[in-house]
Amino acid sequence: MQTVTLNNGVEMPILGFGVYQIPPEQTEQAVADALAAGYRSLDTAAAYGNEEAVGRAIRSSGIPREDLFVTTKLWISDAGEDKAKPAFDTSLRKLGLDYLDLYLIHQPYGDVYGSWRALERLHGEGLVRAIGVSNFYPDRLVDLIDHNEVTPAVNQIETHPFFQRTADQDLMRERGVQIESWGPFAEGRNNLFTDPVLSKIAAAHGKSVAQVVLRWLVQRGVVVIPKSVRAERMAENSDIFGFQLTDDQMAAVATLDTGASLFFDHRDPAMVSRLGNVTLGS
Repeated sequence: MQTVTLNNGVEMPILGFGVYQIPPEQTEQAVADALAAGYRSLDTAAAYGNEEAVGRAIRSSGIPREDLFVTTKLWISDAGEDKAKPAFDTSLRKLGLDYLDLYLIHQPYGDVYGSWRALERLHGEGLVRAIGVSNFYPDRLVDLIDHNEVTPAVNQIETHPFFQRTADQDLMRERGVQIESWGPFAEGRNNLFTDPVLSKIAAAHGKSVAQVVLRWLVQRGVVVIPKSVRAERMAENSDIFGFQLTDDQMAAVATLDTGASLFFDHRDPAMVSRLGNVTLGS
């Protein structure tokens, strides 16, 4: 599996499996199928409510722990120097692991700086191999970097053909932060799977539109974590390393960029307030 090297030397698979919006009762089987299909990087979050199911699938797989790369995330209601460590301990217990490979601040809200200090300590103690953030726009990311000891290894953000984040990626590259895509297929919005540009490229390679999108991201150096509950789709999504998009094809995809989120703007005051008041159950 192709990897990227994070700013602290940790190797992270460029292709992983995400479990966002997979119900807990389906997650264990989905992760088991993903592991059987060859995925070795798994992405979950406390807010997804399925960490325990991910942990069960890991244990059942028999795959050595050192062969896996496991990510989870700290939710806003657990932000702050005092609350982040207990929240991390809870996630680790639910996953049934002794350490994490990557721990992310899930949203750029609440006591981000207190949370980051707690994450820096977890990293220093060897409980997590790398720490990072999610959904941080460049201004918030640079501010965090400039006022703390450890630079985030990863920033996981909405990235897909209709919201390409190329300028954001350039800034992250300059600052030593790896970009990771959530929502690589834009959840099918804007008729992504039947888009004429993507369909033409897919036909030229004998591949699906989904494979073309993932290949396009990987060629840009973007880590991807596509989600599926269908084993055949998982296998298809992982089969993206045997072909390459041409410069002209990469340029054609670039024309699809709208420069705006298809979901919500993390700088919208109403959304900031709404997300900030979501408290997780035990």
